[in-house]
Amino acid sequence: MEIDQTTADFIRRHAMDDVAILALQAAKYPDVDMPAALNQIAGRQRMRAKVPLWAATEGIVYPAHLPLEQCSSEATARYKAELAIQTGEERHTMADLTGGFGIDCAFLSPLFGRATYVERQKSLCETARHNFALLGLHNIDIRHADSVEYLEQMEPVDLIFIDPARRDNHGGKTVAIGDCEPDVAALEPLLLEKARQVWVKLSPMLDIAQALHTLKHVQEAHVVSVANECKELLLVLSREATLPAERVPLHCANLQSGQPAFTFTRQAEQASPCPLAPAVRAYLYEPNASLLKAGAFRSLTTIYKVEKLHPNSHLYTSDHLVPDFPGRKFRVEGCCGFGKKEVARLLGPDRKANLTVRNFPATVAELRKRLRLSDGGDRYLFATTLADGQKVLIACR
Repeated sequence: MEIDQTTADFIRRHAMDDVAILALQAAKYPDVDMPAALNQIAGRQRMRAKVPLWAATEGIVYPAHLPLEQCSSEATARYKAELAIQTGEERHTMADLTGGFGIDCAFLSPLFGRATYVERQKSLCETARHNFALLGLHNIDIRHADSVEYLEQMEPVDLIFIDPARRDNHGGKTVAIGDCEPDVAALEPLLLEKARQVWVKLSPMLDIAQALHTLKHVQEAHVVSVANECKELLLVLSREATLPAERVPLHCANLQSGQPAFTFTRQAEQASPCPLAPAVRAYLYEPNASLLKAGAFRSLTTIYKVEKLHPNSHLYTSDHLVPDFPGRKFRVEGCCGFGKKEVARLLGPDRKANLTVRNFPATVAELRKRLRLSDGGDRYLFATTLADGQKVLIACR
């Protein structure tokens, strides 16, 4: 995408301005390619938090909204780069078969002697060629091609990365492997014929158990969150992997939290005891988003010596603080049922709190209205169910 100097100067001067207001002022700048300028300003603002390295690089060109929405964040791309180092596998060649905006390819390619970026949209190929050159990534070969057609004729590589499109022909989101394009399950034998290791990035909405049963050569799986928001499921496939789904290691990472990753298997989860607390104790714990997504509910009680409030509540408690618990930790201030007087005593005159519902027959909105709560502050309320079936409200900080 070519941007003339006048438009480039405008983009630079208005990088922090409100795009909607700039659009209304378009007539004041007849020499500026305003659609291009607005797209670039909006893209850079969107990437400031998601990919700060690129947003801070003058001259990066941004495509339309959808590729930016679908691309990896810098945090998750760096996680993959670190994973590539940790595997200890040979890193001579790699191919990113679904290049898109190119974030994953850009962060992985410096670890390989030669990388190939494959993308069927010509405009994205041109954008990637410009951006990679600007970033000094000169070992990437850009191919404008259909990923399946390229896969069928490509030379073998050490690593294939693939992020199948998760939208149907009508623009609706899909989450099942077979509904994505290309269908990685159908391509699995060919992918592993062409690479010793294949990384498949999937929607965080996907059912992990289903994914592990659908693909037959999963070596390990990574459930990756950023600041407690689940972002992606990464499956590592290898030719030699023949583990049954229940024995595939699941790595739960919550990036930017300072918390260690938690690893378990579904087999260990099923075999783990799950002690239930007879009452709410001094501390309350809420697992991070990756753990909740992966289903490490029973395993947490074994590793961290905490008790679960209820088999389906996914909240934990202990008498003494467990500082390395992978999630949010709270000091319990009080607990009550839902009688008017006891709720009034627990909440006091200041009915301001952050409300969370776990295994409770009402939504946050319904309960907030019922309790006449305002949102915010440093107090947290959990509406949940205890092991004996009692519905309670737990106040914490």
